[in-house]
Amino acid sequence: MQAKPTVQVDTDRVVVTEWCFAPGAETGHHVHGHDYVVVPLITGTVRVEDSEGERDVEMRAGVSYARSAGVAHNLVNTNAYEFRFVEIELK
Repeated sequence: MQAKPTVQVDTDRVVVTEWCFAPGAETGHHVHGHDYVVVPLITGTVRVEDSEGERDVEMRAGVSYARSAGVAHNLVNTNAYEFRFVEIELK
């Protein structure tokens, strides 16, 4: 099952996307083409699948993190409830 992205803003400088994950939903493997910031809207755990393997990571509501372009991974909602975050890509 795929997570649902909803683009909220798309300008020449940024793309802001809200991601909604039903239980078990995932982004699918992808590579980020831009630096980005993630702002979790709900506290929960996601499974990160990347070149280092798989690990569960707690994301806390309102606690943002940033990553550089080139990050390749898949995220899976391991919670029994919908999980959501906002992703801000810097063009």
